[in-house]
Amino acid sequence: MMVRAKPSFALRPFLATDAPLLADIFRSSIADLTADDYSEAQQDAWASVADDEEEFERRLVDRLTLVATLDGSPIGFAALQNSDQIDMLYVHPAVAGQGVGTMLIDALERLATARGTKRLFTDASDNARAFFEQRGYVAQQRNTVSLGGEWLPNTTMEKKLAAKGSDS
Repeated sequence: MMVRAKPSFALRPFLATDAPLLADIFRSSIADLTADDYSEAQQDAWASVADDEEEFERRLVDRLTLVATLDGSPIGFAALQNSDQIDMLYVHPAVAGQGVGTMLIDALERLATARGTKRLFTDASDNARAFFEQRGYVAQQRNTVSLGGEWLPNTTMEKKLAAKGSDS
């Protein structure tokens, strides 16, 4: 029997065949991790974004999407839109708080920096705001987004990236 003190997570690019499982992770993350900040109706409206499986897959394909895995199985994902917007960051509730989100964002920040991006921004949900603040993102403005007849608040946050080749 092999025992691991700490799980070994890995990253890989998104594959179209990942879409159904990532949609499940998306829904589970919303259902299990956002109840303190969003009502059940708001959560249902938010999760409904994945109901159109073809559109959800297209959204992931159209962005630079990274998949976090544990023993080869997807456990989270993050997507970079254009070269400066973190569009999605979702981690399965079973591994939340274990460094998967940090690993995904670190990778997106490195990729963006390598591409010469000077700043990243995201529209962080209320439950993700503290995560981004701990990573050096600064709140720019509050927003309210309409989804499925519900209004969901979030915060646009920005982080200035170190210049390519910089040691800081």
